[in-house]
Amino acid sequence: MTRKKNIFVIIGSASSKSANEKLVVHFAKLTKDTFNVTVFKDLKTLPHFDPELSIDNPPIKVIEFRQHVETADAILICTPEYLFSIPSGLKNGIEWCVATKVFTDKPIGIITASANGQKGHEEIQLIMKTVMAKFTKETALLIQGIKGKIDINGQITDTKTVDNFNEFITGLKNLTS
Repeated sequence: MTRKKNIFVIIGSASSKSANEKLVVHFAKLTKDTFNVTVFKDLKTLPHFDPELSIDNPPIKVIEFRQHVETADAILICTPEYLFSIPSGLKNGIEWCVATKVFTDKPIGIITASANGQKGHEEIQLIMKTVMAKFTKETALLIQGIKGKIDINGQITDTKTVDNFNEFITGLKNLTS
């Protein structure tokens, strides 16, 4: 039996009980036999990025965040789009990691779930390429109109989205094997 992979999930939404958080809970249920999932939904607890502190004196919260990224077998970022971009808290968290190599060659899955999401999805992919994370087209999923495709319990109600989500999970499993 192969060991379960450790997935560190970063939720980009600043809202509690967001559609993105519901998707992550659904992901964890569907992959419980393959992945150990650790969810980080507290991007707002990270201090504002300060390049003068980034290398020599990072705050403890930043050190802990980086350690989670570094020690995970893979990362899943699940985020909405805010103003045609990624949320500022998510960008801030990634900025704290730029001076390190914690994302270099790290397998990642990217889910952008929002009303539209196209620009935010493009942006997060560009950022993750810049920090040299490893992802494929199968591990980058855009779910447009998320609020009409998920119910109150986090179940995906749209058949095409269910298929796409399952393909994403298969892609992430393949990328981490």
